Amino acid sequence: MTRPADIPTETRARQITNQYLNDCHTNGKRPSVLALATRLGLSNTTFRRHFPQLAKDISALRSSPSTSPTGHDARPSPYDILIARNTKLRRANQALADNLHYAAAHIQRLALDNARLRQALETSHHITRIDNPQRGRGH
Repeated sequence: MTRPADIPTETRARQITNQYLNDCHTNGKRPSVLALATRLGLSNTTFRRHFPQLAKDISALRSSPSTSPTGHDARPSPYDILIARNTKLRRANQALADNLHYAAAHIQRLALDNARLRQALETSHHITRIDNPQRGRGH
């Protein structure tokens, strides 16, 4: 975890951001929030928490079409389009897998709660179960 003393000032963060954007423009690379956070010596989450506007600006620059040095819009190559789509699909797949994991955990918890509540209800009403769960197990 980053200590508050390690967080750069807003002015310093903007200076480094401008340098980074100039480097990206010079090298023909698209800016990345993660790369900028690394330059600032921060984790991605810490950077986004302390500098939300800078993160939003970088994200907007990243998603906008890139321009060539002559100022004309550069069309992404089919390979770049496939890479971007693949990355987007991987993120969506990971989010769905996480949601499935959480849903399964909730279903397990609900099943246990249901069994516990059913047991409590049967006990409080002095109900004797006919289908003894121990019978089918070879006991």
